[in-house]
Amino acid sequence: MCQIYAGTEPARYDSEARSLRIRGYVTSIRLENEFWSILEEMADETASSTPELINTLYTEVHQNFGEVRNFTSFLRTACTIYLTRKEAAQPDTEPEQMRVASA
Repeated sequence: MCQIYAGTEPARYDSEARSLRIRGYVTSIRLENEFWSILEEMADETASSTPELINTLYTEVHQNFGEVRNFTSFLRTACTIYLTRKEAAQPDTEPEQMRVASA
């Protein structure tokens, strides 16, 4: 089972810093490439760009909780919640490799 994870292409977990504007201020966010891909998918679903989605998320978190202490951790968590909800909405999405391993 570990090969499912250990065999992951390094490019997926390499990190990249991107410069963007949040609430009018230029900043940069460093995330692993896999998280950038998920954020891009989330943005596509909302018909917005990735920077627009990130700005919206920041604004909403700020409105709900005030100070945003660790925004990159929030983004990673949002990505995992998104994937969990997406998987829950699709019946029987267990990867073939996992079915074989558990048989």
